[in-house]
Amino acid sequence: MKKILILGASGLVGKAIVNECISDFDVYGTYFTSATNLADDKQFQISIQDVGKLREIINLLQPDIIVSSLKGDFDDQLKFHRHLAEELINRDSVLYFFSTTNVFDGDLSRHHAELDEPISKSDYGQYKINCEKMLTELLGNRANIVRIPGIWGKNSPRFNTIKKNIETAEPIQAYSNLECNFLLDKQLARQMRFILINELRGIFHLGAVNMINECEFFKELAIKLTTVKVNIQYTPYQDKEHTYYFGLVSNREDLPEYLKITNEEIITYLVK
Repeated sequence: MKKILILGASGLVGKAIVNECISDFDVYGTYFTSATNLADDKQFQISIQDVGKLREIINLLQPDIIVSSLKGDFDDQLKFHRHLAEELINRDSVLYFFSTTNVFDGDLSRHHAELDEPISKSDYGQYKINCEKMLTELLGNRANIVRIPGIWGKNSPRFNTIKKNIETAEPIQAYSNLECNFLLDKQLARQMRFILINELRGIFHLGAVNMINECEFFKELAIKLTTVKVNIQYTPYQDKEHTYYFGLVSNREDLPEYLKITNEEIITYLVK
């Protein structure tokens, strides 16, 4: 059984991957404030500034696979991942790094596939691009990039905010001209389990297979959550009426159909 270390195992994405992979891998995880559901000897508290602790964990576990779904200050994260990559250079470990649609937020004229060149205007997107490039330069094909859109789950911050706004009659903000896709935490975890078991490599775009206007997604979700009239404030992205495209599409053919999902199926799962 291969040993997998999930960095950020207490977060939305990390927790879902832990739960999905626990039967197929010897799973370990890290956390910063909230402990995970793993046994005490399988989890480690660490901050992204503590590269010494990172080195200790890597030396102790000798993991076959590392999945990074960390959050935190961008500069600190970049330094942390550089130390991680340098620690892995002379090892056989394979790394899967979670990136984001925001690496393409500098070009919203179309949706983007795996081999499109990233271009970003945001600090978040630029950080992710820098991290992608650095990891690939240091680890070559052992550094795999997993780009994801906004993640929803029954206990996700996004979903909790929607429910809270409905309860308190606060307006729900949504862009009226931003076409995008989303993904469920559980579906992402299932996809990652398949990728890890089958040792797939490269760049992955994981997201719903269709696109939806953000305001339509929020509207449909709210309608199915309550019979009360919901106040959705439609705001044009960049204060323009032009349609912007902010979705991840995939040209890969190695993910089976049963692991794919639509935005409508995401809404159905959330409200059932």
